[in-house]
Amino acid sequence: MLILEDGSIALGDAAAVQYSGAGGRDPLFVSEEGIEIINEYIKPILIGRDVSTFRDLAEEIDSMKVKGVQLHTALRYGITQALLDAAAKANKITMAEVVRKEYNIKSDVYKRIPMFAQSGDDRYTNVDKMIIKEVEVMPHALINHIETKLGTEGEILKKYVAWLRGRVIQLRTDSDYDPIFHIDVYGTIGQIFDNNIEKMYNYLVELEELAAPFILRIEGPTDAGNRTDTMIALRDITKMINDNGRTVEIVADEWCNNLDDVKYFADNKAGHMLQVKTPDLGGVNNIIEALIYCNDNGLGAYSGGSCNETNISAEVTTNIAIACHAKQCLAKPGMGTDEGIMIVNNVMNRTLALIKNRD
Repeated sequence: MLILEDGSIALGDAAAVQYSGAGGRDPLFVSEEGIEIINEYIKPILIGRDVSTFRDLAEEIDSMKVKGVQLHTALRYGITQALLDAAAKANKITMAEVVRKEYNIKSDVYKRIPMFAQSGDDRYTNVDKMIIKEVEVMPHALINHIETKLGTEGEILKKYVAWLRGRVIQLRTDSDYDPIFHIDVYGTIGQIFDNNIEKMYNYLVELEELAAPFILRIEGPTDAGNRTDTMIALRDITKMINDNGRTVEIVADEWCNNLDDVKYFADNKAGHMLQVKTPDLGGVNNIIEALIYCNDNGLGAYSGGSCNETNISAEVTTNIAIACHAKQCLAKPGMGTDEGIMIVNNVMNRTLALIKNRD
């Protein structure tokens, strides 16, 4: 919490992803250690600083080192959230407007970003909730175990995709409701097919046909254990899909963690969409640059994150998604579906209403 000179309070939450330490990420964040670092090293830097602008101060905090080591991503994430909120309060505008102004995003259009809801392991009941609420992208489904969720030959996931298609057709009350199916498989497809590109491609085509007429996105089809090999695998699968005119889309996640990773995957077209996994990038200034970079390079800019976040981090990053024209925005935190949809939907509505009121 940053106390401004007029008594306003700017908020940020230092959150880290659920899978800390995996896929090239920072280790588990311990809040007690973080508080000590804030009190000893960061608090003296911030007292008395001008927060009417965001970018320079955020970059200063994001790049600072303590005893030669860069701050943990969670600390950089939380502190820069508060700095963005502070700049918005100082200027009496929304955080989305601060981002547009300081990053010179040439657009007068502010609009809703399609929400991507996540079901957790309750991947049937929560789908019904998503359909009733007409969520634009769903259900995540948490396919992180071969024997119980994917199937040793992918048969469990095929059955689930077919059910998902039928369930939407059965329950939707508006024939124009046409959600995108986005399923995170945590590299398990690569595991059952020994990372064979052709076999993975053939399986993805089967899933695409089962999902039709709905668009299907598969996140993290393979994890090769390091950044380079994972990029190459996703690049080659993406190219094969494009060359054959298929509609299934690949989403990069693991090993696409920080801003440099996002640029690396984007430059190599390693996916149709890149998840900007917000806590992994540290300072929210990096989230902004990553989303802009994806858009500039013709890839889907997915403002993602983790179930392991808070209402505050969700509100800040949703403002960023609106400012940067993200292609989709994760409904977070939690995996109960309702809470994430409620928080993100409401902050989108409030932000757009405030901007419209000033116009």
